[in-house]
Amino acid sequence: MNKIFINKNIDAEKLDKIKKWPIWEKDVSRFSISYEYTEECYIIEGRVMIECEGEIYHLEPGDFVRIDKGLSCIWDIKEKVRKYYDYIK
Repeated sequence: MNKIFINKNIDAEKLDKIKKWPIWEKDVSRFSISYEYTEECYIIEGRVMIECEGEIYHLEPGDFVRIDKGLSCIWDIKEKVRKYYDYIK
């Protein structure tokens, strides 16, 4: 079963590594996405609701998120989002 994992307490060493990842930005919007790779991301700013398999996940600044490969979900961006991201292939 595919999952979304949220960690609200990233240590400073991990955060230093994350800050070397690319940044993705998106204005307020709602869209479907299917993940071909596992994605890890860190929310820099904005607020997002992810709807997936009957669950709703709320993301906010400071959240570290892992979204498993194969997952399909809906991103509902409530406030412009900026995030660091990396794909695990």
